Amino acid sequence: MKILLVEDDPSLAEAIRRLLQKEGHVVDIAESLGMAKAAITGSPYAVVLLDRMLPDGEGTRLIFHARDHGVQTRFLILSALGDIHERVEGLDIGADDYIVKPFEPDELCARIRAVARRPVTDTARKVSLGNLRMDGATGDLVTVANGAEDEEPVLLPRREMTLLQKLMDRAGRVVTRDALETAMYGYDDVIQSNTLESHISRLRKHLAETESRVVIHTIRGVGYMLKDEA
Repeated sequence: MKILLVEDDPSLAEAIRRLLQKEGHVVDIAESLGMAKAAITGSPYAVVLLDRMLPDGEGTRLIFHARDHGVQTRFLILSALGDIHERVEGLDIGADDYIVKPFEPDELCARIRAVARRPVTDTARKVSLGNLRMDGATGDLVTVANGAEDEEPVLLPRREMTLLQKLMDRAGRVVTRDALETAMYGYDDVIQSNTLESHISRLRKHLAETESRVVIHTIRGVGYMLKDEA
């Protein structure tokens, strides 16, 4: 899952980033409201962790900015402003959840999982291709042999799962390299020239092992396309 952490305390931000990376998430950090606005309009995030007290303004302005620009994501406020009025205000503005600092790491991870299960965009629908079905909200992937009663879970590494989700969401259409890399990596990640190809190769191997009947086609110089070859 790709997460944007909006936090101006460098030590806290880095601690949260390390925690979430251990959970398998890709985490970008924005230290100000301005950076956060640029981030959410330039890259898709499943969840935004939002501090309210930022150096250039009230953090909840980001929720209005997202709404005005058609950006659909889930907001989880992390704030030291913790009285009941402030929590109700944050939720009424449009946040999906509100956690008061300081918080327990396990609770933060659980709250993120809970928020991520809530539908937010069309990518949260269940997408089917061949005998694969993916729940965009949870990231659950199954193969379906002879009906729902024969579903078998498919376990993939995080980056291959993100890659497959992006390809399935646009099945039959070309997805550019830039779009795939944006979905898979944070802007601090170092991406080698052949990194995407390596993930594509591993994903093809996994798909072959599941006998899924779907094939990843390379569109040279542009990107990739996922098609049902049944």
